[in-house]
Amino acid sequence: MAGRYFDEWQVGDRIDHEIRRTVTETDNLLFTTMTHNPQPLHLDAEAARESEFGQILVNGTFTFALMVGVSVGETTLGTLVANLGYDKVTMPKPVAIGDTLRATSEVTALRESKSRPGAGIVTFTHEMLNQRGEVVCRCERTALLKRKPG
Repeated sequence: MAGRYFDEWQVGDRIDHEIRRTVTETDNLLFTTMTHNPQPLHLDAEAARESEFGQILVNGTFTFALMVGVSVGETTLGTLVANLGYDKVTMPKPVAIGDTLRATSEVTALRESKSRPGAGIVTFTHEMLNQRGEVVCRCERTALLKRKPG
């Protein structure tokens, strides 16, 4: 499904995104090394085993990026002018290799664009949940979306 135009959203609209993703060791390793993050909790099995978590934890910025990415197809694909910001990013629970993640999105605010009459601003609250239904990441995303043509 393509994203929706500004005019097609209402505050309270909610999407349970169908795409789910089981996080692999390769996902974590590649993302962590591509972003030059040397955190032993993400890369060093022995150090991670000795931590309070007892295992490697998935890089939180991977979890955040996956959450936003999973949401795009049903929120802003083809209708986005620009992402204006990501706020209140929280990670209430850690993600482990092998966790299966799914995302939800809810519209929490709408407003007209003062500088662009052909667009409006939508604020989404995105959440990523693990296979136990626990929220592992949450953020507010503010997006400038095109108005419906015509």
